[in-house]
Amino acid sequence: MKLQQVLSQVRKAVDDYNMIQEGDKIAIGISGGKDSLCLLYALQALQRFYPKKFSLVAVTVDLGFDNLNLEKIKELCKSLNVEYEIVSTEIAKIVFQDRKESNPCSLCAKMRKGALNEAMKRHGCNKIAYAHHKDDVVETMLMSLIYEGRLHTFAPVTYLDRMDLTVIRPLMYMKEADVIGFVRKYQVPVVKSPCPADGHTKREYVGNLLQQLNQENPGVKERMFTAIVNSKIVGYSTNPK
Repeated sequence: MKLQQVLSQVRKAVDDYNMIQEGDKIAIGISGGKDSLCLLYALQALQRFYPKKFSLVAVTVDLGFDNLNLEKIKELCKSLNVEYEIVSTEIAKIVFQDRKESNPCSLCAKMRKGALNEAMKRHGCNKIAYAHHKDDVVETMLMSLIYEGRLHTFAPVTYLDRMDLTVIRPLMYMKEADVIGFVRKYQVPVVKSPCPADGHTKREYVGNLLQQLNQENPGVKERMFTAIVNSKIVGYSTNPK
């Protein structure tokens, strides 16, 4: 997928849900994975011509694994002229060694978001862009249905009143397959996650289940996404303009 095609889908999401305002300073949480790097490229490109002026800062929360190399990410941010900060933490030690969590993802996510939000406030950001794509929207809804017994997924725009920060999700109209196509075409320097739980989570299980459903019922993911957008789930109750 070409950058122009990515931009088209990102701008539609930004416009449909009024994600960006004049003067926003937006942080991008960079994990090093394909989704967050695709988002970095997209917002940096959008910044050049979008009528509402905004600034960007990229932030990576280093969980403390020894084998995480972020040099190529540093070079990428420098080439895109985007400020980049790496926040060093001991989250991996706390989760896997001290606490020995049987379900490490929940605590890790909470601590990672806390470190990321603190970094954003230091930089004076009022918004953070998460790299959740269309597949993530549907997977999260299925996870809530299966494990919590409720119909819920994250909203395109969420205001965090305790932090006075707004979360936006500009990739929400992009399929994961399109993200993969983009990073391959542009040889984006994806960094593999060093987390030992990677590939063994409930989200991976639900993702595989959804993939099977889509193979057996072509188009089911798209129909489920359309149902969410047209639903009364928080954040989707008003159809986009």
